[in-house]
Amino acid sequence: MPYKITLSTRDNQDFSFDCEPNQTVQDAAEAAHLFPPFGCKSGACGTCLGTCDKGEYQLGEYNETTLSKEAFNSGDILLCRTTAQSDLHINVPYNADSIQQTLMPPREAEIISLDTIAERTMKLVLQLAEDPETGFAFEFESGQFVELEIPSLDLKRAYSIANISNWEGRLEFLIRLQPNGQFCDFLSHATLGQSLLVHAPSGAFVLQKQSTNPRCFIAGGTGLAPFMSMLRHMADWAEDHPTHLFLGVNNEAEIFCQAELTQLQQSLPQLTVEICIWKPEQNWQGFVGTPVNAFKAYLDNNGANCDVYLCGPPILVESATEVATIAGIAKENIYSERFI
Repeated sequence: MPYKITLSTRDNQDFSFDCEPNQTVQDAAEAAHLFPPFGCKSGACGTCLGTCDKGEYQLGEYNETTLSKEAFNSGDILLCRTTAQSDLHINVPYNADSIQQTLMPPREAEIISLDTIAERTMKLVLQLAEDPETGFAFEFESGQFVELEIPSLDLKRAYSIANISNWEGRLEFLIRLQPNGQFCDFLSHATLGQSLLVHAPSGAFVLQKQSTNPRCFIAGGTGLAPFMSMLRHMADWAEDHPTHLFLGVNNEAEIFCQAELTQLQQSLPQLTVEICIWKPEQNWQGFVGTPVNAFKAYLDNNGANCDVYLCGPPILVESATEVATIAGIAKENIYSERFI
C-alpha cells in the first residue's frame, strides 16, 4: 500500500502524491508528473533539500557536507535519498512555480566558444540546435543550472547558467578546472563545433522577487555564475534593489569577469562589488580575506536587514550562513547553492 507524500512550498501551496515503500520521494514525485528541483540524485548536491515535520522515513547514503548531522537531526532530508515508512509532510524551501509538471527533453548544442579567463577558470559558450517546436529559445530562471552531458563518455555534470533566458539559444558557463576532473579533461581537448546535450533547467536558487530587502550575494570562485545571471536579469529589468556582491578568490590570477561586472555597475547604480583575495600579493589594494569576512564586516556596518544569497563550496555556505544567523537574519531569508 503506497504512502501519501505532501510537499508544502514556501508560498503555502501543497502537492500530494503516492509513494511506494521502495521508492524515493523524488522518484515518486516524478512518477506523478511533478518535478521538484533536483540535481545529482545521489545525495551530493543538496538541490532536493526539504524538511520533514511529520511521518517516518529512512534516509539513504548521502554526502555529509551536503546535509550535516545537525540538519539531519532537525528533520532536514534529501528527496532523492528518502524512502517513506509512513505518510510524510515535507516543507520545501521554494515556491510552487519551482515544481515543474513537465520536463523538457535534452537539447543538442555545440561549443561555439571556449576560453581561459583566469587561472583554472574557463568560459564555455554553447549554441543550442533549433527545436522543431520552440526554435532556439531556452527559458529558465536566473540562478538555475543545467546538466551538460557527453553521451560518448557517459558523463554528466551540473553547471549554473551565467547569462539570461534568451531566444537565440545561447548559454554561457563559468567552469573551474579541477585536477583530474573528467569534464575538465573533456574541455581541455574539446574543439569548436563539438556537440553535447543540455538537460532541462533545474534548481530553486533564484531571485526572491517579492522581497524589497537589499540583497547580499556571496560567491566563491565560479559560484559567481548564477549571480551573473541574476545581475543581468536585474539590469535587463532596470531593478533598483541595493545589491552587494562579495566575490572570493585565492589570488589575483584567479580574478575574472571584472569588465562584465563594471558594465553591470553602470546599469545598476545601486550595485557594489567587492573582490576578496585570500592570499594576495603585497601590492593588492582591495579586501584581504574571504568573502565571508567581507560579508561580516558589511553586516557590522549596515545591520542585518537584507536577503542573503550564497553560492560556492560547502565551507563558504556554512560559514556565511552562521555569520548571517548570528547577525539575526532569519533562515527563510538565506538562500544557498553548494558546489560539491
